Amino acid sequence: MVTAHLQRVLERVAVVQIDSVNVLARSHYLPFFSRLGPYDRALLDAACRPPRQRIVEYWAHEASLVAPATHRLLRWRMARVRTDSWGGVRRVAEEAPGLLADVLAVVAERGPLTAREVEALLAAPAAAVPRLHWGWNWSQVKTACEHLFFAGALTAAGRTAQFERRYDLPERVLPAAVLAAPDPDPAEAARELVALSAAAAGVATEAGLRDYFRLRPEPSRRAVAELVEAGVLLPVEVGGWDRPAYLHAGATLPRVRARALLSPFDSLVWHRERTEQLWGMRLRLEVYTPAAARVHGYYVLPFLLGERLVARVDLKADRAADGGAGVLRVQAAWAEPGAPAGTPSALAAELAELAAWLGLARTAVRGAGDLAPALASAAGAVDPGVDPGADPTGVPPGG
Repeated sequence: MVTAHLQRVLERVAVVQIDSVNVLARSHYLPFFSRLGPYDRALLDAACRPPRQRIVEYWAHEASLVAPATHRLLRWRMARVRTDSWGGVRRVAEEAPGLLADVLAVVAERGPLTAREVEALLAAPAAAVPRLHWGWNWSQVKTACEHLFFAGALTAAGRTAQFERRYDLPERVLPAAVLAAPDPDPAEAARELVALSAAAAGVATEAGLRDYFRLRPEPSRRAVAELVEAGVLLPVEVGGWDRPAYLHAGATLPRVRARALLSPFDSLVWHRERTEQLWGMRLRLEVYTPAAARVHGYYVLPFLLGERLVARVDLKADRAADGGAGVLRVQAAWAEPGAPAGTPSALAAELAELAAWLGLARTAVRGAGDLAPALASAAGAVDPGVDPGADPTGVPPGG
């Protein structure tokens, strides 16, 4: 497994969302595992930082990893920092313009730097930040860093082991050809972003294509119409869908033999309406739901088998368990209606591979969920060497 494989995955999906929840693994590592199987996470870390940085970070869907060429297509969003950013990130330019200049100067001289390192160099301690609730409690320096990041004046030279963004100047991170390329017209950028979305999604409504890069309705609809006229998008009908759908002209229709656990932030399932329309799975992120109100669990991953989402599991990497050997804990396991008989054994094999990739010694299944008993039985007898490319159910994809 080499960095080129990671780049090909990013080229295929266009966007990999970042999230700070680490109960299993940082979310951006998981889409590559879902598509490639076990890989060296250090390769992805290296691809996201200088001196050979090939993957960059920006607000694409949410905070996301994108190719440098895609970063360029989002310059229109950077130019709208004073209207399209949020709260303090927007206000800091009015309230403390001198601080923006100071932060930029410090990063230019000493970067790459985390916000805490910038604070130390500016003698602006973060200890003064009030800790009012569970959410983001940013110091003014951190807010200034985020304003400059949103505006494109700073970019990310990777992250620390504590998941802190390391800010640096774009000219020290982005390829020279991307830096030298002119800013695309916003309408042109919208067309290219929608085309990327369609190539990644396969089939989607306009709303699904729009959501991929969080575009506004009007430019997205105009881009879809123009791409249809140009023959890049093909209008199609999908049974059971109540709105027009679109297929990328270059899409292929392969026989799918997948076996993969999907991050709840995976682009395949992040547009919840599309996930329910295609697979009948009503997927909701329950991380921020009180424990007593959760239906399926805290950090729930759908399980793709063949062409179907057949189950979902609430997972936790208990790294301190078994004297530090580590346990992959299945907090709950639920089968989808009509899941094939081979689902428990296929899921157990995937969990064993995931545990090994995370450096955990074993998998432990608890009793919550209708699939848990059969999964616990299968996990006790699973062969971790099962070929992930094989069809473990004996059922044709979609059957």
